[in-house]
Amino acid sequence: MLSEISGKLRHEAISDEEFPTVGDFVVVSLRTSEMRATIHKVLPRKSKFSRKVAGINTKEQIVASNIDTIFLVNSLNKDFNARRIERYLIMAWESNADPVILLSKADLCEDLDSKLKQTEKVAMGVPIHVISAIDARGMVELNQYLQPGKTIALLGSSGVGKSTLLNYLAGDVVQETKEVRAYDDRGRHTSTSREMFILDSGAIMIDTPGMRELQLWGGTEGISEAFEDIEALAAQCRFSDCLHKKEPGCAIKQAIEDGIMDEKRYKSYLALQKEAKIFQRKQNEINRIAGSKKSKEYIDHKYRGL
Repeated sequence: MLSEISGKLRHEAISDEEFPTVGDFVVVSLRTSEMRATIHKVLPRKSKFSRKVAGINTKEQIVASNIDTIFLVNSLNKDFNARRIERYLIMAWESNADPVILLSKADLCEDLDSKLKQTEKVAMGVPIHVISAIDARGMVELNQYLQPGKTIALLGSSGVGKSTLLNYLAGDVVQETKEVRAYDDRGRHTSTSREMFILDSGAIMIDTPGMRELQLWGGTEGISEAFEDIEALAAQCRFSDCLHKKEPGCAIKQAIEDGIMDEKRYKSYLALQKEAKIFQRKQNEINRIAGSKKSKEYIDHKYRGL
C-alpha cells in the first residue's frame, strides 16, 4: 500500500531523521477506498545504520532502521579490501545492531587463507562466515541469524553478491543480478533502492544498493569498538599523553616493530579518527546555527504582535 507523509509531520520535522525510512515502525491512518495511507509519526528506533550523504553536504542518510543483525558482505575477489571492512564495522557498531561479516564468492578465491587472516585482524570478536551461493558453502550457518521476527540488513559494495545471496536465502529470484567487471571484479548497481523481503523463516531481510562512498556519520564509539586492540595498547604506553611517535615506552610503536600490529591498520585508525573529528566540528557548527535559528523563531513567535 502506498503511503505519504502527513502535512503536519512534514511541517514540524526539524531534520530528515524524523522522516520514515526502510525498517521504521510508523503510526498511520488508512484511506481504504484509495488504497493509500497517511504516515503521522515515526516510532522510536532501536537501531539505525547511518552514513553521511555523498558529496560535500553534512547531512545524515539513514540506510535502514530497527535492524537486529547487519550482514557486511565482502567479496573474495580482486575487490577485497580490509580497510573497507574496517569502515563498515565502525558504522555497524554505531548502529546498535550486531555486525556479521560474510566473505562471499569463496568459489572464486584462490588465496582464501590469506584474506581470511586479513579479515580476522580487523574484525576481532565479530563472526566471520565464508560463503558461496554457487556451491552453497557456509549457507547453512547463516540460519542462526534468520529467526522469525528478526531483521537483517545486507550491506556492502556493488558486485559483492548481496542480491545473489538474497535470492538464495529467499529460495526464489526476488532481485536482479549482474556480472561484475572482469578487469577489477567491481560491480555495477543492481539494487537501486532499499527493499524489505520476508523470508520463509519469518525473518525480514533489507537489501540495499551498493555503497562505494561510505563517509562516517558519528564514528567515535564505533572507532573504539572496531579498533579496541589499538586503544587497549595505547593504555599500556608509559605516558598517558603518548603521541605514539618518538616517546619512550610506547606500546603501539613496540607492537608494530614486533609485528604484532599491522602498521597499515594503525594508519587507518589515525585517518578515521581525523575524519571523525572533522565531521564532529562540522556537526557542532550546524547544531549551533540550527539552535540560533530556532531561538530566533521562538522569540519572533513569542513577541509577534506586541
